[in-house]
Amino acid sequence: MQRVIPFQLPEIERQEADVVSGEATPISSALRTLNLAAEGLAQVAHDIAGPLSAAFDEAVGRLKGVDGRVIVTGIGKSGHVAQKIAATFASTGTPAFFVHPSEASHGDLGMITKSDIIVAFSWSGETVELKPIITYSRRFAVPLIAVTSQANSALGKQADVVLQLPRVKEACPHGLAPTTSTTIQLALGDSLAIALLDARGFTAHDFKIFHPGGSLGANLKYVSDVMHQNERMPLIESGASMADALVAITAKSFGCVGVTDADGKLIGVITDGDLRRHMGPDLLLASVNDVMTAKPKTIAPTLLASAALELINSSRITALFVVDKQKPVGIVHVHDLLRVGVA
Repeated sequence: MQRVIPFQLPEIERQEADVVSGEATPISSALRTLNLAAEGLAQVAHDIAGPLSAAFDEAVGRLKGVDGRVIVTGIGKSGHVAQKIAATFASTGTPAFFVHPSEASHGDLGMITKSDIIVAFSWSGETVELKPIITYSRRFAVPLIAVTSQANSALGKQADVVLQLPRVKEACPHGLAPTTSTTIQLALGDSLAIALLDARGFTAHDFKIFHPGGSLGANLKYVSDVMHQNERMPLIESGASMADALVAITAKSFGCVGVTDADGKLIGVITDGDLRRHMGPDLLLASVNDVMTAKPKTIAPTLLASAALELINSSRITALFVVDKQKPVGIVHVHDLLRVGVA
């Protein structure tokens, strides 16, 4: 069995009585909360690697095989977690939405079809508001996955798959406010969504389809979306003079020029740095082949724009030629990437 190493936060020496009496400092209270959350997460990881592994595999398999949508439900704090998990499923390629248990009994059950699957979050498993959805799922044979701490609860007994969460200590000193319990519910839900993403082979290209806006959408753009093409590319043929190269560099305003051979393949690049290194009275009479940097860094049009920016920054350059089968098909400048919001 895989060994799980829990994340270790600073030890808290203050006794629980101090926390209840209000004598704990804000820092000690915060660290206690985080320690309890870390312990809960470590226990979930241990269970998924061990006693929960079969149920987890079955849950992912059922979710992958569903023809319809994933219906995620829960009430109270578990409901808030369920809403987030539904959004995570939807954004990673699994059609999903949240159904409020109370609204379900007032008509929203009609949103659930026989081709769907239900994932129900309930810490106790005895949530009264879930009864209509549980009954509906059994009546119409809609698969039901329960995420609960009580496998023998009303929810757990009716579910096709039970993902039993470990009993954990809440960070609330009175043991009343859901804290550690909601943290591990969220973690298990995210684990389901990402395991399903991996099982389906969901790619960055697929991710882009569901995240076209904002900085995330910008980072998921491809180089082909932002590169300059055709006559905008600063190119010159092998054997040309540096005088012609300087004209091309100035005209295109990228601070560089690409050198191509007779087959149109990129064989070198001349940058401002190359000009400085070869500066002299005979520079304009020299051949571009004598000044260029051979075998320059290039990128493919299918590379993510965020990866292109990382390469530009790490290489301390300002522009990269985009090549396909060794032939230049575009050029991308750092300003192009920043302008579209890549970070």
